[in-house]
Amino acid sequence: MEQDVTLAPEEQTSELDRIAGAERQVTGGLPEGEPAATTDIALGIWDRLVTFIESLTRPWVAYQVAIVLVLLVAAFALSYILKPRFYDWLKTREGWSKLRYRYGVMVHRRMPLILFTVMIWSVVWVMQSVTWPSRSYILDLLANLALAWLLVVIILRVVVNPTLRAFLRYGLWIWATLVITGLRDDAVSLMDSMALNFGETRISLWMIAQAMVLLGLTFAVTRLLSRQADARLKRSQDISPSMRVLFGKLLQVLLYTSAFFIGLRIIGFDLQGLAFLTGFIGVGLGFGLQKVVSNLVSGLIIVMDKSIKPGDVISLGETFGWINSLGARYVSVVTRDGKEFLIPNEDLITNQVVNWSHSDKYVRLDIFFGTAYGDDPHLVRKIAVEAAQSVGRVLNFPKTPVCHITGFGDSSVDYILRFWIEDPTGGLTNIRGNVYLALWDAFKEHGISLPFPQREVRMLEDSSTN
Repeated sequence: MEQDVTLAPEEQTSELDRIAGAERQVTGGLPEGEPAATTDIALGIWDRLVTFIESLTRPWVAYQVAIVLVLLVAAFALSYILKPRFYDWLKTREGWSKLRYRYGVMVHRRMPLILFTVMIWSVVWVMQSVTWPSRSYILDLLANLALAWLLVVIILRVVVNPTLRAFLRYGLWIWATLVITGLRDDAVSLMDSMALNFGETRISLWMIAQAMVLLGLTFAVTRLLSRQADARLKRSQDISPSMRVLFGKLLQVLLYTSAFFIGLRIIGFDLQGLAFLTGFIGVGLGFGLQKVVSNLVSGLIIVMDKSIKPGDVISLGETFGWINSLGARYVSVVTRDGKEFLIPNEDLITNQVVNWSHSDKYVRLDIFFGTAYGDDPHLVRKIAVEAAQSVGRVLNFPKTPVCHITGFGDSSVDYILRFWIEDPTGGLTNIRGNVYLALWDAFKEHGISLPFPQREVRMLEDSSTN
């Protein structure tokens, strides 16, 4: 029966160091400087894991595992009680910034991890003060691991994109676990041994993993800087709306391009090795990305020539609305009924677009009507102008309503009433309807009739019946 022997502090050796010695015996036959074979590295990692699992049967390890299980159950049980109350309290917070709300939601979702981290560190501090460090080795390992995971969650909360945030979170969790458990060097060697050579370029699994995590981090930082710069540009009153969009797009392209190449340089990737990819990129642009590139270039043209800018009212085919935003690939147009159309930039370049507010904000509308021949046309024109001026959105200065005779019809004298508005975003159909109602009321008040076609049916007797 194995006895639990208490070692002096100077005689204590960490479990991972002892296992590392066993692993060195497995791979020790390799010459110095020569990378170990993939099989040898994998066998070494497996031997360390088996040795660690076998150590769990020792009494001083088993009770640490039992303590961890109790703490896990306590953390989940306590979070089950506290989470609804914290959520109700969080809903009462008014005036908080978006970042504070995000961290509040993070605390609500990660409450079991937070509680477990606090409780296991408390247990570790108590046990290290009353017993040998070897008696709390597993607890100390898991406490550092829980704290590292929690710090990763807290730091990555600033990343807005949920997909990118999840990718970085799991990547950093895996990396922190390998570092804390002492498996980092072995894992790096194993992934680095799995490589493909393209001439002088060597691409390993470790390089790909590095690239994914580091590029994700650089793009996250770039996205944060881009959002901050874009917000500052939107608040600037010295720059026109179209130039704000242009500067924002150019800044995004510059930042993301710089982030891509900086990430590759951090990894140590030889940028000269990318030269052979230019041919494939050219083919892809010529075939698969033709529409994408066309929309990107069209978007830059729209912004540079200032033909369309946010807030303009446009008509494109059956779509009528105002520009909500200019994107790199499309333009967002919001209609009066709340529908948002995403129109490709290329369509705005190649098709006929009516911009109701391109050169100025004034829009002219026309209404056609007719009156009976017995009504005085001078009086009709005067009444029509006064009726249009009585509608709230119709301008009286500097553009004034006018009424003209357009012709003599079969049963009426035909007129056109022209008036101006300066807020086309408020709708065109509704203002026409209001002017028509004003005309109806004014003509009814002055006894002016609105003729309509009348037909007379005459029945002829059949001569054969006489």
